[in-house]
Amino acid sequence: MLDLEDIFGEDGPLARALPDFRVRREQLRMAHGVTAALAARECLVVEAGTGTGKTFAYLVPALLCGARVLISTGTRTLQDQLFAKDLPLVSAALGRPARVALLKGRGNYLCRYRLAQAEAAEQLPLIDARRSRAGALLARIQRWARTTQSGDLAEVRGLSDTHPVWAQVTSTRESCLGVRCPEISRCHVSAARRDALEADIVIVNHHLLLADLALKEDGFGDLLGCADAVILDEAHQIPDLATQFFGANVGSRQIETLLKDLRLELALLAAGVPQGPAASGAQHAVLAGVEEALRELHVTLPTALGRAAFTVGSSARSEPLAASLGRIAAVDELEGARTLEVTARGFTLSLMPFDISGRFRSLVHARRGAWIFTSATLSVGTEFGHFTSRLGLSDATTLHIESPFDHERQALLFLPVGLPEPAAPAYVAAVIDTALPLIEAARGGAFVLFTSHRALAQGAALLRERWAAATPYRLFVQGEAPRERLLEEFRADGNGVLLGTASFWEGVDVKGEALRLVVIEKLPFAPPDDPLVRARIEHLTASGGNAFRDYQLPEAALALKQGAGRLIRSEDDYGVVAICDPRVLARTYGRALLAALPPMSVTQDAEEARRFLARHAPRATPARAAAP
Repeated sequence: MLDLEDIFGEDGPLARALPDFRVRREQLRMAHGVTAALAARECLVVEAGTGTGKTFAYLVPALLCGARVLISTGTRTLQDQLFAKDLPLVSAALGRPARVALLKGRGNYLCRYRLAQAEAAEQLPLIDARRSRAGALLARIQRWARTTQSGDLAEVRGLSDTHPVWAQVTSTRESCLGVRCPEISRCHVSAARRDALEADIVIVNHHLLLADLALKEDGFGDLLGCADAVILDEAHQIPDLATQFFGANVGSRQIETLLKDLRLELALLAAGVPQGPAASGAQHAVLAGVEEALRELHVTLPTALGRAAFTVGSSARSEPLAASLGRIAAVDELEGARTLEVTARGFTLSLMPFDISGRFRSLVHARRGAWIFTSATLSVGTEFGHFTSRLGLSDATTLHIESPFDHERQALLFLPVGLPEPAAPAYVAAVIDTALPLIEAARGGAFVLFTSHRALAQGAALLRERWAAATPYRLFVQGEAPRERLLEEFRADGNGVLLGTASFWEGVDVKGEALRLVVIEKLPFAPPDDPLVRARIEHLTASGGNAFRDYQLPEAALALKQGAGRLIRSEDDYGVVAICDPRVLARTYGRALLAALPPMSVTQDAEEARRFLARHAPRATPARAAAP
């Protein structure tokens, strides 16, 4: 039988299966750590630097251990890659066949009961006297529904999850009738969960796992009940996501969807179409009142979009919505932060608990299995305390594995001098003025990462102004196209300049010459005027803690580590990370932030940064037409 050294060795099965496989001692070290934690049913927190190959480092032990393993990922993209590519490849290479199930959230599966409602509604004049404009698409879904085995709506060509029909034929936690549903015997969500319960390895995403942990939806089995081990990839997302799931929220969209469903059910009931147990004649009496209350509530909302502190007011699908609203309204101020977020489409009331560590720890300890948390950014320096304390994992084994890449040779950290303070009105203009010579030296191939949408808009406007005569490089701006499309076109272009905010600081992988410069506009401290941030600061201060040291600084360090980590993604990548914020040099906490970054060479000399970029820039840049 092969041991780990053989499997990850030069002549091992992975090397034979993958032409570009490279032996990495860091990957082997992580595999040993995961294997030990699985065998001992222990909790392991492992930070594996970029390039470690952490996916294979946990998949190999997962396949060899003989246990039932649940793997949770941060994105649907990684979830699909594990299921369709990585697991089949590793399984075949090791000669270890396994039953693998891919389980998505309920919003990805057809709800037959709601499809029947939508079909019936097509035969009636709609309440607003208009017929559905999506009849052709609905008819295609009806035909597909007769033959589909999985019920996964991704199988329906041309149907986007943003299309109104998607919401008509899927259920939510609030709208699902559970065991009371007349279609329960043919329910695709139930079938997918049954398949998962019979599999050796189940692949889910963090949202689904945390919903299962926090909500225990009626009528469906516990995903963790039969798992011997849980592996959470991109685990740095877990603390914030768990805070959301262990809190409560009620939004105008939920209420409006409830009212729309009630109106439809009552119209179908009046037409003699049999309905499920959710329909009731008594609902007529409350519809008008709830709709009027919702209209009145909209009138009282702030006119400015954004998030604000929420004080108790009034507003009730029935029990889940009422329970969430009651929890938000009645919560003790020391338990969590309450906010009201207003958008162009409506509002959301939320409760975010300050401390979820006890609840999360009890869930981990209640199941006598292994828990593996892994990501490239879990520690500040080499300390894991910020991450483990938020999840109550102080007794977990920790493992810090450096990136195998030679950052000191491959990357240069440029800390420009002379920029104004970030609060200065001309700060963004100064950042663009600093970035432009670097972009020119690199001949494009740049990310410019901002900390706010306002700064992003300013930066895009300034760049277009500077390049008014002719745009030398194609400009990609977050919000002007879907994220994945921007990335795909940026990679294909090879010399583009991409401007982005939070969603481009992490989870973005651009290998090769297409990305050779990362400009960071400002240190990513969470804005202190955000109600959630302010409430957490006040809570920590009232509890005798140091909010800056224990919360704001480590959060900024991890975010900065994520942003800088976009640059070097392979052994062949070279480039410059420029941090424009003068506080990184002027303030004492700057040393802690820099210590969180990979060990890059450092310069304050703009000319040295430009020479480094010029050495590694493409020899020629194709001519660019002016951007539209």
